[in-house]
Amino acid sequence: MSSCIFLMIFLIQVDAQIRYSIPEEMRKGSLIGNVAQDLGLDIKRLRSGRARIVTGENVQYAELKTDKGTLVVNERIDREQLCGDVTPCSFTFEILLENPMELHPVTIEVLDINDNAPSFESKQLDFKISEAAMTGSRFGLEAAGDSDVGLNSLQEYVLTPNNNFILKENADPDGTKFIQMVLQTALDREKQSQINLKLVAVDGGSPQRSGSVNINIVVLDVNDNAPLFNQRIYKASVTENSPIGTHVLTVNASDIDSGANSEVTYSFSKSKASVADFFEIDEYTGSVFLAKELDFEKEKKLEFRVEAKDQGGLTDTCKVEIDILDVNDNAPVINVMSFTSPVSEDAPVGTTIGIINVKDLDSGENGLVKCSVEGIAPVQIKSNVRNYYTMLTSALLDRESLSEFNITVIASDSGKPSLSVNKIFVLKISDVNDNPPVFTHALYSATIMENNSPGYTVLNVVAKDPDENQNARVSYILEECGIGGSPVSGYISVNSENGVISAARSFDYEQTKEFVCVIKAQDGGSPPLSSNVTVKILVQDQNDNAPQVLYPVQTGGSLVAEMVPRSADVGYLVTKVVAVDVDSGQNAWLSYKLQKAADRALFEVGLQNGEIRTIRQVTDKDAVKQRLTVIVEDNGQPSRSATVIVNVAVADSFPEVLSEFTDFTHDKEYNDNLTFYLVLALAVVSFLFITCVVVIISVKIYRWRQSRILYHSNLPVIPYYPPRYSDTLGTATLPHVYNYDTCRTTDSRKSDIKYMQPMSQSLVSVDDVETDSAQNGHQRSTNSTLT
Repeated sequence: MSSCIFLMIFLIQVDAQIRYSIPEEMRKGSLIGNVAQDLGLDIKRLRSGRARIVTGENVQYAELKTDKGTLVVNERIDREQLCGDVTPCSFTFEILLENPMELHPVTIEVLDINDNAPSFESKQLDFKISEAAMTGSRFGLEAAGDSDVGLNSLQEYVLTPNNNFILKENADPDGTKFIQMVLQTALDREKQSQINLKLVAVDGGSPQRSGSVNINIVVLDVNDNAPLFNQRIYKASVTENSPIGTHVLTVNASDIDSGANSEVTYSFSKSKASVADFFEIDEYTGSVFLAKELDFEKEKKLEFRVEAKDQGGLTDTCKVEIDILDVNDNAPVINVMSFTSPVSEDAPVGTTIGIINVKDLDSGENGLVKCSVEGIAPVQIKSNVRNYYTMLTSALLDRESLSEFNITVIASDSGKPSLSVNKIFVLKISDVNDNPPVFTHALYSATIMENNSPGYTVLNVVAKDPDENQNARVSYILEECGIGGSPVSGYISVNSENGVISAARSFDYEQTKEFVCVIKAQDGGSPPLSSNVTVKILVQDQNDNAPQVLYPVQTGGSLVAEMVPRSADVGYLVTKVVAVDVDSGQNAWLSYKLQKAADRALFEVGLQNGEIRTIRQVTDKDAVKQRLTVIVEDNGQPSRSATVIVNVAVADSFPEVLSEFTDFTHDKEYNDNLTFYLVLALAVVSFLFITCVVVIISVKIYRWRQSRILYHSNLPVIPYYPPRYSDTLGTATLPHVYNYDTCRTTDSRKSDIKYMQPMSQSLVSVDDVETDSAQNGHQRSTNSTLT
């Protein structure tokens, strides 16, 4: 078989075109040619360039052996199936090499062998011929079909010997041959009414092949003129997308006979098998219509013969040539040669990600293809070799902005209207560690109740890293800093995996009200990236301190009493209980209640301000000595309290107080010691007054600073101050006391203070006086009132 191979090689410096000639029907694996030798390529180049055959056809007839550099037959090649009657017959493909890209077209011509015998479509040819047919009358015969070409195709016809007919071959002006049976001797129906002949078609191959068909001739009487077409060849054109039923052309034949013998009917001649199946003809008018869809890519021209027959059986034939016009009915086809995904996000601009091949089966402008990328994808497409395109990155990639995107490649032809096809490539971007973790908040703030248990979860900080996998794995680290001279790790700890911050100790609001620390988030990339965030932790107060009474001061030695004149009106201010609570907020909101009194109908205590006032007019019947027990409670949960005893003297003069609150046994020494006790009482009261003033001022300053801290902390805490909490009322021993109405807001700078008029009250301190008088009498001294 290799002796039949004819080789023609055309080499070009960049792209070499090779042409081989092989006979059809070669066995699979048969050698076609040595590509490596013919192209001047090394076997190693074929392997490194991943050499492969690229063809847009469904069947790949040839196979490239890269280890030997040869082309071999891959599939059975039937020249008649591949090209039909087109000669020469060949098919083309390309050999593609990469790195660098090379494209070498290869054309393989398929030579015909005599593997098909001539054949007739009909099993029998029937003719009805009038006995009046003139000598020399011609009768068209069905042509035999032979798929082979050249010498292997049909060469001659042989008609069995007979006395009436001879066989004659004719040719159309374009060179197409057809055969006719010519009447040589007049027919006589009375002698022979039916004639049986045999037509044999013989090709020129070796060995020679043949086919035959029987001819049955029925002799008719009296019709001596055959129809005659007005032209020998009819030509027309029709577009390939014409609908079924489209009128193509009309043939016309006339018969000079008259009557029924002049009536002509039309039909397709059995000139070529299956060609006339695309059309149908009106047997009475000769109009030819489209009966089957046409495809320019399969058939570009159709030829057939039309026969006109009169009622006497006389016939004439003409040739019809139909040119099929191409329309843009085939969209381009995109074939992917290679595509790389994923691509690293740090890939440089111009990185090759794919190679595609684009083809269009249409011809002319309809087959001219342009290729582009749709949308704003960071990819461009370039044409390096005919019908081959390379996809390149056109911008820097960022996986965090777009982890994957679709690349839509559109191939459009130049037809009108244009047809296009698109192919979507999904390009994934692989990650590099180019983003540090970012906390969800710029500043974290949390509160924790004092007296908490160690290990209590304070809050959870969260940092997000837009990278992926190990690059996005975040660890949390507590940055070392000092809080009051102690390391921050002694106060809190952070879970490195989830960012949960837990208390490492129990907090005391009275010692630590807030503190600030820094948490670092670090990813697992190489090198690692990190970021910091500030965490502010506020300690909330609990009601763990009971109220403390500042006034009246409880003494163990002397008895202090508040003095109320009997002329006092309803609402007379006796004194004010002053207490403080070192807690804050509602835990420091104090309320005052009268728990126990000698006469509950005489006195009441202000719930919020601790003022003790009369609730009725004082009478002479009221006892001089009144003992009141006041309880002070805070607003915490649970509530804590403190009690204070207030002694009240109902009297208009000091001697009355002495007579009630003291038991003197020595009248003689009373006058001598009275002055001493009065001076001592005055000194004690003055000391208490000064102490109260200092404490009250200190409390006010402390409250003012607390309000300032709350104001600047941006916390939703509104301090509550009971009405007239800061009032300081005088007693009989305090020189000048003022009442203040204070209106406090969350902004201490906008607080209002209203000054009231000074007021005077009495405070009495009475000590037991012993005298050596034998009479055990009591002397009363002149009333002394300290204002």
